[in-house]
Amino acid sequence: MWLKHLSVLNFKNYTESTLDFLPDTNAFTGQNGAGKTNLLDAIHYLSLCKSYFNPIDSQHIKKGEDWFMVQGEFDRELMADQVSCSLKRNQKKQFKKNKKEYGRLADHIGQFPLVMISPNDSFIIMDGSEERRKFIDNVISQTDNHYLDYLINYNRILLQRNTVLKNIRETGVFDVGLLEVLNLQLVESGEWIFARRRAFMEAFLPEFQRYYQFLSEDAEQVNLVYESQLLSNDFLHLLNTQLDKDRALERTTVGIHKDDLLFSIHEGMPLKKFGSQGQQKSFLIALKLAQYSFLKNKKHFKPLLLLDDIFDKLDDHRTKKLMQLVSEDEFGQIFLTDTDSSRIERIFKEIEKPIRIFEVEGGQVHGEI
Repeated sequence: MWLKHLSVLNFKNYTESTLDFLPDTNAFTGQNGAGKTNLLDAIHYLSLCKSYFNPIDSQHIKKGEDWFMVQGEFDRELMADQVSCSLKRNQKKQFKKNKKEYGRLADHIGQFPLVMISPNDSFIIMDGSEERRKFIDNVISQTDNHYLDYLINYNRILLQRNTVLKNIRETGVFDVGLLEVLNLQLVESGEWIFARRRAFMEAFLPEFQRYYQFLSEDAEQVNLVYESQLLSNDFLHLLNTQLDKDRALERTTVGIHKDDLLFSIHEGMPLKKFGSQGQQKSFLIALKLAQYSFLKNKKHFKPLLLLDDIFDKLDDHRTKKLMQLVSEDEFGQIFLTDTDSSRIERIFKEIEKPIRIFEVEGGQVHGEI
């Protein structure tokens, strides 16, 4: 699968731009703030119905305008699909495939899988467990069209249960029957999600280890552990035994909404505290490359790979090594950004791989270098 064509109208700092791509590697170069990353984000919109960086759709409309549109043409097995996303202020976002609007955006997720690697990814390491759960959920959702439905249902039931717990104190009424029903519903969805997450981690971990050792040249040992209360406990039993605590705190304290990924380096030391910037960068890149491998194996075709400012905090040796890796047959179409076009030209000349380079300045693409 590859993206042949992209057009953006009133999107972020672009008034209008149209680009045609190679099925191999395409680069956007220019100074910081020129709009390179915005083009990657437009591609992300086409694949996953949303921005990678900002969940508020209306904030992607160019200043002074009332709407934006992103369009693209994907090619897969000689079949062309036209995808478009448009938004008018104070209206619902429209998403179409071959001019037919989706009833649910969730039906689009996974059709054109994508992996983005960005400096912003540091939040996966530095922020709370919610961000790491989102990482897992994002990957699985692109390979299992039921997963997102179960996740939405779980969160809906969780909200209802938390509301019941809060109302006990406020009203003095404890509806045991209602809580038991909600417990059973929460367990049904939660155990299904837990089984998918555990199966995902079993397939994901070896790929992550393989990529990290390649990037670091076996310089240090890292580990990735899936942590869930359901690994050693029955979910319904947990809900029943923690009821007093849940009532006191007025929220559900056990379940798959507490799952986490533990990142460690140097035989169990937390990566967040003991990993250097370079080690954390390599860890994140390995995470995303393993995500790519997982998606490719599940979908049986190659997703898109987007590399935003990937050379930041990587030395020249690791940069060349990474580009050599992702340019091999294991990977498909690649989009990358960098401030230095000469560096991109030099690297791809050395590894003897084709690349198309676009120069970006002030929200305008001046054409191929």
